[in-house]
Amino acid sequence: MELRRSRAIVPVIDFLAEAGSTNDVVVARAAELPDLAVVVTDNQTGGRGRLGRVWVSPPGTAIAVSVLVKPSGLPVPSYGWFPLIAGLAMSRALNPLVPGEVEVKWPNDVLIDGDKVCGILTELLPDLSGLVIGSGVNLTQTRDELPTETSTSLLVAGAQDIDVDVVLSSYLTHLTTLYREFQTAGGDPVTSAIRDEVAEACHTIGRSVRVLLPAGDDLLGTAIGIDEDGRLLVESDAGITAVAAGDVTHLRY
Repeated sequence: MELRRSRAIVPVIDFLAEAGSTNDVVVARAAELPDLAVVVTDNQTGGRGRLGRVWVSPPGTAIAVSVLVKPSGLPVPSYGWFPLIAGLAMSRALNPLVPGEVEVKWPNDVLIDGDKVCGILTELLPDLSGLVIGSGVNLTQTRDELPTETSTSLLVAGAQDIDVDVVLSSYLTHLTTLYREFQTAGGDPVTSAIRDEVAEACHTIGRSVRVLLPAGDDLLGTAIGIDEDGRLLVESDAGITAVAAGDVTHLRY
């Protein structure tokens, strides 16, 4: 696949006809690859999401994209913003392509009209010198090919003339811009305006939510914001809880 538009944006793009996990490929090759190197495939056979969930699509109907980020000078705690930065970049890339509303779900999903079109998984490099941002985007799956009733694809959402290079190049353009702004601000989400931009795009804020916390407890409340560490602020009967990690369900009542 030529990917001419995308290759003009980043220093390296390696398109693989098949990959078990593009994140694993990038982690294995990280020492030899430059900042913002990209590995992509439209046939990922061993993709995974948060909490060890499996992510597999029929060949040619979705893309898996992994971007290597080596954020020199940024403190490691600021790396927690990268799933949100990637989600914001993807939402901006997909928004012009579909008639529906594209939004970010904290911490790592992109939704169209409330259904998931993209999941994001970031993984630290073993030496903490950087991280890999993995994104899986549903492109041309039919309704019957989607994994859950709350999933969607660009095709199902009404996109026309779906072009992998258009989707990928737009995502990489927005991701690169947001990354540079964040880096210039020294990883400060307020100075860079990243926090405000993510909050504006975040479908979770203002909604009733159930959060399954890592310890197994459920937190029920209303998502009211995102703090300077990228944590979701949930107001409940017990007060305000800053959630650093958890599985969030948007409640429909």
